[in-house]
Amino acid sequence: MSVIIAIILYLVTALVFLALDALMLRKVMQPLFARYLGDWMRDRPRMGAAAVFYLAYVLGLVWLVSWPALVRGNPGQALIEGMVVGAMAYGTYEFTNFATLRRWSPVQVALDTCWGTLLTGVSACIGVYVARIFV
Repeated sequence: MSVIIAIILYLVTALVFLALDALMLRKVMQPLFARYLGDWMRDRPRMGAAAVFYLAYVLGLVWLVSWPALVRGNPGQALIEGMVVGAMAYGTYEFTNFATLRRWSPVQVALDTCWGTLLTGVSACIGVYVARIFV
């Protein structure tokens, strides 16, 4: 498969991931984290750090999950394996914070881990579906 297909796969996956996460962050996560963390939160997030995370996370997702699923022609594989990657990544973040930070809540752990699991799987799956159009 071509470099163009890989770029399409990456861009679609990134756009889906970013759009869905922006909505969830604004509507659910920011108020939830503010409730539990209060003055520990910054007035504005460090956007450079966020950009590095999103770009690298989607790159890893495409490399480990989406590209192999695209090669096999199996978007369902991208959904399931993406969910595994999401559970591992978001779970690592949440459970580490819960283990080490006094104000971290089990509600944050449960909601953000479930969200990251779903978000990662759905983003990978949609990316593969769209990229298949161009194969």
